Amino acid sequence: MPSARLPDGRSLTIDEAACGRLSCGALVLDGVSPGDDGPLALEIAGLEARLRERHAGCEPAAVPGLREARALYKSFGMDPSRHRPSSEALLRRVLQGKGLYRLGSVVDACNLASLSFLLPIGLYDLAKVRGDVRLCVGASGDGYVGIRKDEVHVGDRLALCDDEGPFGSPTSDSLRTSTDAGTRTLLAVVMATAGYPASAMSVHVDFVGELFGRHAGTHVTWRALLGAREGDG
Repeated sequence: MPSARLPDGRSLTIDEAACGRLSCGALVLDGVSPGDDGPLALEIAGLEARLRERHAGCEPAAVPGLREARALYKSFGMDPSRHRPSSEALLRRVLQGKGLYRLGSVVDACNLASLSFLLPIGLYDLAKVRGDVRLCVGASGDGYVGIRKDEVHVGDRLALCDDEGPFGSPTSDSLRTSTDAGTRTLLAVVMATAGYPASAMSVHVDFVGELFGRHAGTHVTWRALLGAREGDG
């Protein structure tokens, strides 16, 4: 099973049930210190305007860049029209003229990254994650309290789990491991199908690291690609 060691010695693993259907790029980002959010707001506004112009009159589900996230859902037996990938939910807001929620530099930078390459990104306060991390298929009945949501059900769906149970998915993350004003170290996980080119995933991971460095004061202390096919980069 694809696995890597986080800087503190814990493991990040794609377990057997998800292996062959999933690849991911992961980073640990240290030293969170949000500053002026003006430049980030301008960058978000610019991307929103470009996306509205590029996809004017197009149904969000038909946007070519969303095919990968929707294929990931289908590979786990999930209907992406019923349980939307987080990247699709963001794009829908933009194309409807609503714009992204403004939730602080850390979350806003994550949403900007996800909207830039249209893949779901899980973002977690690493200090709140308990033990090793597994990307897995949730057990029947598994779920958690979401961020600004009631129970998020991940039974028989792709999930991230630690010693206390599930805490994330490509749809919505948990309140338990969410970032707040005291967060200093982040774990970010970009998710795609196993067939997604590792070279492209590597570019996305570097982009996330650079974006957080500019807008949240972080530096990358660890990065890894898991689940890539041999020869993909």
